Amino acid sequence: MKRTFLLNLLYSILALAGIAAAAFIAYFITAFTGGMLFYGPLVLVIAGGLALLSVISIFGLFSSRVRRIMLSGFIGLCVLAAAGYEIRQAYIHSLAEVREGEVNLTQYAPFADDTKAAALGRTASYQLTDNLPRLDGATALYPLYSAFAQAVYPQDHYSPFVQKEGTDYVVCTSTSEAYKRLITGEADIIFVAAPSLAQTKQAEQAGVELKLTPIGREAFVFFVNKRNPVSSLTIEQIKDIYSGTLTNWEQAGGKDAPIRAFQRAEDSGSQTRLQKIMEDRQLMAPPKENVADIMSGIISLTASYRNYKNALGFSFLFYASQMNASDEIKLLAIDGVPPSKESIRSGDYPFTTEFYAVTAGSTNPNIEPFLNWILSAEGQELVEKTGYTPVK
Repeated sequence: MKRTFLLNLLYSILALAGIAAAAFIAYFITAFTGGMLFYGPLVLVIAGGLALLSVISIFGLFSSRVRRIMLSGFIGLCVLAAAGYEIRQAYIHSLAEVREGEVNLTQYAPFADDTKAAALGRTASYQLTDNLPRLDGATALYPLYSAFAQAVYPQDHYSPFVQKEGTDYVVCTSTSEAYKRLITGEADIIFVAAPSLAQTKQAEQAGVELKLTPIGREAFVFFVNKRNPVSSLTIEQIKDIYSGTLTNWEQAGGKDAPIRAFQRAEDSGSQTRLQKIMEDRQLMAPPKENVADIMSGIISLTASYRNYKNALGFSFLFYASQMNASDEIKLLAIDGVPPSKESIRSGDYPFTTEFYAVTAGSTNPNIEPFLNWILSAEGQELVEKTGYTPVK
């Protein structure tokens, strides 16, 4: 009797060791194949269940019929759990997921066939024929300064992409790169948001003085997936979220889900604006996967069905609602005021911001006359027609 018990104990130990080794291997395979959230725990449950059934079998507990029923029931429950998970995943992956690339800027190029750049509908009172200022700027503002060029530059092919030094008169390299090109003298005027502290320091170190001329107003907006029940946040809630002290949507009137607050790359125009909103609050350092490298990326990530419970993103109103609009996102009201041209014009929307034509001491004689024209009735008309709010 004692010998039988010891043999059963030995068999149990060997069976448990074998099951543990198999579970260990399966667990790490699951971890490397991306199914950790569901299959990792399932592997541990299966291993535990098999271990218990093995011990029951080795020691002869219960009848063989009962043991077969227990084994069949356990296997059936595991299969049902796995099938339910896979069906749910298949359903989620069948739903639309927005995957825009960056906006196709060529559709806004000046003088291009069927260009989307706004037009005055008449010949501008100011015209340039030579010494064309080299323009650059933020993606969201390219349609505007393309419209300026279309109104006063001689008709020609102007690529939005840097081609060859000396011929790039109307290009778009993004905010951070545009500031670099302005400081190094590769651009004469850039159309951007106010510079970050780092960009101001770069100019100082290069002995360059940045001159900011306000030419229009825009709303800095926050948005969630359209399935998120939250429709409004306060300024303090925005600061709390991006400082890391408000971490669950339930704290903001939503459902119980962690907030995944996306950010942009350092020195981008929208990231600089977020930093200014934070004022004296420390902006949390986001995980690398929560940083969108291009402006359309932050819209795609928020619009994605996979992030519908969690995501919070930000951009500028014109870009998010017109240039790269998605019906999968919902713009949030701030302190109860929705972002719109009317709330920008009245100043009621809290995150109204000016954007600028920035210069840095270029010797081009046409810069000041060109800036004066932009601030004239004709230039401000193009600001309005493009979709922004004029400063005058």
